[in-house]
Amino acid sequence: MNELLVFSVYEVSMHLKQVVESQIEELYVRGEVSNFVRHSSGHIYFNLKDNNASMRCTFFKRSNASLNFDMQEGQEVVCFGKLTLYEKNSTYNLNVYNVSLSGKGDLSQRFEALKNKLKEEGLFDNVHKRTLPPYPSKIGIVTSPTGAALQDIKNILVRRFPVQVEVYPSQVQGADAPQQLIAGIKYFDSRDDIDLVIITRGGGSQEDLWCFNDEALARVIFKSVHPIISAVGHEIDYSIADFVADLRAPTPSAAAELAVPDKAELMNYLSSLEDRIKLRLKVQFDKAKAEYTELAHGFALAHPEAMLERMQQRLDMDSTELEHLSLFTQPYLQSLQSAEKELLQRGVSLLRQIQETRASLDNNEASRLQVLADTMFDRYKTALAQKEEILRLNSLQNLLKRGFAYVDSKKGHLRSTSQVELDDELYIHLSDGQLTASVTKIDKDSR
Repeated sequence: MNELLVFSVYEVSMHLKQVVESQIEELYVRGEVSNFVRHSSGHIYFNLKDNNASMRCTFFKRSNASLNFDMQEGQEVVCFGKLTLYEKNSTYNLNVYNVSLSGKGDLSQRFEALKNKLKEEGLFDNVHKRTLPPYPSKIGIVTSPTGAALQDIKNILVRRFPVQVEVYPSQVQGADAPQQLIAGIKYFDSRDDIDLVIITRGGGSQEDLWCFNDEALARVIFKSVHPIISAVGHEIDYSIADFVADLRAPTPSAAAELAVPDKAELMNYLSSLEDRIKLRLKVQFDKAKAEYTELAHGFALAHPEAMLERMQQRLDMDSTELEHLSLFTQPYLQSLQSAEKELLQRGVSLLRQIQETRASLDNNEASRLQVLADTMFDRYKTALAQKEEILRLNSLQNLLKRGFAYVDSKKGHLRSTSQVELDDELYIHLSDGQLTASVTKIDKDSR
């Protein structure tokens, strides 16, 4: 019996390692990421699995430095690398050189790559965004003529604001769609009667909407002559066209609402504006009317007839004042006249007595009586002069000069607060003229 050929475990492992590493070329492997670990050294360790098997993978730091997405547990990826075998425990491992997202993940990777590229070039900067015209007359729409998005836009435009619409028919899905969308934008760029362009389609999958992530389309939108609204898919859908357009609308219906004003709101605004204009005109008219009235009044005051009337009125007021002064001095004049009359009567009586006495006396006695009579007459004359001085000192004019004032109204001379009421017009007579005042407060003496 021939001697058996026996291999050690290590020899088998090394043989397998040599076969695997030499016979199997670098390859792509698709699977789901599990047991994901990013080591502090920078190396990444994970398993790549499907429903039937699992494979250990090592993504060294020098290779994963170029990874352009956030690798996470559960992602479906495509790994490119080379198989190797770890002889110690006879397990094989995929040394990964590159990782990309699989299927939709790959589209997302391409989307992010183009988005970052155009962002760095400044195509998304707000400084390039143009303001939409507030009242467009004609809107160009680039979309499918049979799609629901177009009908939604037309219905809202009819309801909100009458505007002309021109549609450029274009595919909005598939390989030919980007070039047709570009042709539509360039067509409207050649038109001078277009105020605004809407590029739109309804909702769909990421693959369905992919034509709006075309780089050439993005650059045509950026260079377009007219402002552009991008309305692609639903609110949660974002495309490169959304970022580069002047305005992104979450839905086609929202694009129509953003493109034109609301007719009802505009009518309310115009009505409010009309009311403000009417109010301002009324204020200006009232002001002009007041100025005209004041000017007419000034002309009336300067008229000779009006001046004559004012002079007549002033003369009447002076006459009334003299009458009031006469009433005020009348008691003093009457007292003076009574005193003069009394002195005159007493003087006449005295002379009569003197004449009677003179007839019965001799000349010497008559002379003595004459002297006596002259003395008495001088005494009465002096007393009369004193009374006249007292009357003069207490005359109205002298009292006014000493700081007193004489007050009357249209009702007559005032002696009590009970003779006046609030807002009555009073005339205050001073030594050098007259003041006219209005009663604003009445304080009655409580004594």
